[in-house]
Amino acid sequence: VDHLGLDALDRRYLGAIAHNYGGGPVGIDTLAAALSEQRDTLEETVEPFLLQQGLLQRTPRGRVLTRLAWRHLGLEMPTRLLDQPELFDGKAE
Repeated sequence: VDHLGLDALDRRYLGAIAHNYGGGPVGIDTLAAALSEQRDTLEETVEPFLLQQGLLQRTPRGRVLTRLAWRHLGLEMPTRLLDQPELFDGKAE
């Protein structure tokens, strides 16, 4: 468990979105398949903590990493996501 309280599955989840899907958006079924985990496990165990910690957002198009998640992973946020501030500042309509 790291300093934010993330365990190995939490980090795998965030890493998959970052590395495999460019930070999102990505659907839950796609993530479940990529991680070889059950959808229910991700939705009921992993996502609530990540959402609470501000590392993940659920959008109509799928899951998206927040600035905090990119920072925690030690990765630079892709430019295409920087152009969508409403996803990351809590002001989505």
